[in-house]
Amino acid sequence: MELTPERVAAERNWVADRADSVVPIVNDVRDDLGELFETDVAHVTEAQYVAEVDAVFADGDLAVNVAAMVAILRDLDVEGDYPGFIVDEILGRELAATIAGTQPLRTLGEATFHYADVHVHGPDEENAGVDDLEAALAAGFQERIPGWAWTERESPFAVTRER
Repeated sequence: MELTPERVAAERNWVADRADSVVPIVNDVRDDLGELFETDVAHVTEAQYVAEVDAVFADGDLAVNVAAMVAILRDLDVEGDYPGFIVDEILGRELAATIAGTQPLRTLGEATFHYADVHVHGPDEENAGVDDLEAALAAGFQERIPGWAWTERESPFAVTRER
């Protein structure tokens, strides 16, 4: 695989164009996890999703890595699917974490990927890696987009130096 600026832009467009299938996954995950954790979590709009896609791909070093994982998962298919189960899980988890950002969002992105992945099953005509890709996009971007109360407040653990 060769990654050029043009290829990274093409992968960005594919990710953005997938808003109509990824955003409902994000919102389903937020609804389910909100219920489990007894909190209300704001839904994500397609415009918010695309804005975060733009933010990820505006950072060139981040963009090239995200584009590479997206391209691999888009092309990944294993006859019978199950023998390829581990590689698409590893790539999906890492993609979700990379998109989500720094800790603790990175680890939450990984954990959320596994939750989303269990609930996402793509059409039979798509490669096996695409449903993992959509789960990864949903998990990673849902961490970046506001809506969780705990991310909207100042942390009680922040230490500042008083002068």
